[in-house]
Amino acid sequence: MRWVVQHCLRHALLDLGFEMSQFSVYMRFCTSATQVDTYCKRVETALPAGGRVNILQFTDRQYERIISYHGKARQAEPKVPDQFDLF
Repeated sequence: MRWVVQHCLRHALLDLGFEMSQFSVYMRFCTSATQVDTYCKRVETALPAGGRVNILQFTDRQYERIISYHGKARQAEPKVPDQFDLF
């Protein structure tokens, strides 16, 4: 049953335009605090009973400073999406 709940929430997040950053971690670029609030409400609506979600907010500059590794190789710094990028 737990897998079904996770599976449904995963698809709801993907349908809302989130992308999987790593296992059980999804992210979405928002252009304003108003847009963040809108997506928080949408996630809350999609959240199943007993579900747990933590939402972290950080600035463009903080996002650009993320250091990522894949295996032992350091990955290129992430590019902040342009406001007009389409997913």
